[in-house]
Amino acid sequence: MTQSLQAAWGWYVRTTARWPAVAAVVPFIPVVALWAAVAASGMFPAAFLPGPADVVRSFGALVYKGVLTEYLADSVVRLLWGTTVGMALGIPLGLLVGLSERARRVTWPLLLFFQAIGDIAWLPILLIWFGFSLTTMTVVIVYTVLFPVVLNTALGVRSVPEVLSRAARSLGASTPRVIWHVILPGALPNIMTGLRNGLGFGWRALIATEIVVGTSGVGFMMFDARRAGSVVEILVGMVVLGLLWWVVDSWVLAPIEKATGERWGLVSAQR
Repeated sequence: MTQSLQAAWGWYVRTTARWPAVAAVVPFIPVVALWAAVAASGMFPAAFLPGPADVVRSFGALVYKGVLTEYLADSVVRLLWGTTVGMALGIPLGLLVGLSERARRVTWPLLLFFQAIGDIAWLPILLIWFGFSLTTMTVVIVYTVLFPVVLNTALGVRSVPEVLSRAARSLGASTPRVIWHVILPGALPNIMTGLRNGLGFGWRALIATEIVVGTSGVGFMMFDARRAGSVVEILVGMVVLGLLWWVVDSWVLAPIEKATGERWGLVSAQR
């Protein structure tokens, strides 16, 4: 038995080294198998727990009708727009907090206070102010993305060795050039970490907001399916959300974060 496990593990290591995508697929196999087994056992009615095959068929039908693609596009555009605004506000504020001790003392308690107030906690008052509109959803996403970006940017700025700034100034660099050529590049790995965390939080906040506010989007599709009692469409939405974020995080954000760290010498590149 031990030799069989060792042989299987050796095959897994060799296979994932040759095809890295396999390493991401394998952990899902027992989960899907257990799901299929429970669904086929009749422990729950099919209307309450559809099997993986039912979800795949429903996914195909929703894509064919154009419903899923349209709603998913709406959600992605909202997330990108809110993230862009959040970064435009968060990075300069993080630089200010990291560079100025006086600004840090004034703003740090406020940042911690408002960070502790969840984004969804603002939803009732935002509905009073802006109603069931795109503005409400955008404000929630911006609020969610803002704090990870600000805090990580400030941490990155304060982690840049002071000797580098002094060396640049001794060579005649002005303060704006020191910030642009020394501070900002040095803080970039932390900024990418903040963006990665902010996007993850913003994605979840968007779906929750779409359930309450939206008239389109994946969150709205799942909530609308609840009204019709279609558990299979709810599961389709859940699977799409999970897979989409896994693709974005694993294939886009994580490589950029790793490359950024390697570029500025904070992480050793593997040869």
